[in-house]
Amino acid sequence: MTEFALGGLDELFAESAGWTGGELIGFDLETTGTDPFADRIVTAAVVGPGAMRRTWLVNPGVPIPPEASAVHGVTDERARTEGRPAPEVLPEIAGALVAAVESGIPVVVYRAGFDLTMLACELRRHGLPEPDWSAITVLDPYVLDKQADRYRKGKRTLSDVTAHYGVKLEGAHSADADATATVELCREIGRRHAVIGGMAVRKLHDAQADWHAADAAGLERYFRSKGREESVDQRWPLRLDE
Repeated sequence: MTEFALGGLDELFAESAGWTGGELIGFDLETTGTDPFADRIVTAAVVGPGAMRRTWLVNPGVPIPPEASAVHGVTDERARTEGRPAPEVLPEIAGALVAAVESGIPVVVYRAGFDLTMLACELRRHGLPEPDWSAITVLDPYVLDKQADRYRKGKRTLSDVTAHYGVKLEGAHSADADATATVELCREIGRRHAVIGGMAVRKLHDAQADWHAADAAGLERYFRSKGREESVDQRWPLRLDE
């Protein structure tokens, strides 16, 4: 793995693609629950440059728990009457990510390990083709913020972190609102933390994998110190074998 730390990276500034001011694509899912291996997609959004904005409402084919509906506002009835079947929608969502790869635009996903793993599991569940995950350049503001400001106290939900950076989040937990705010949050993190903002995006993608793995290993050691035999997945941005 490539090892990067915040500091001593002057050689990378010359390779910067200026990503904080460049084109980015935001991606977000709202789901039936918090287990990417068992739960299902309910809504999805891809928000890109200019007028590029696409959203999907999915009939997941399983009941939407009331606690999930309370978060994103989509009820069983709405999903059944207004949503489209998952096998019909999933290729379109995956296709939007493929288009990002083909255009060379990084994809911004908050807690990418959840959303991308969820999409991969859904595609596999329905026997549908997957994107070449290794070709997608991912920027994850959750990972970036933890690396840049790791000792800051408080929660790191999207709402909390956007508030910390002064980024507007209107309509939280709607996929398009979250995707839009995630892109602006990513830019703001890059602007405030020059080493992150100055790295070329593909090197930053690789660095995030290392940062996430190190953070997960540290959390696992903490659990062990408390007598808790819990494992923390060190894989990023996909918690599956590609």
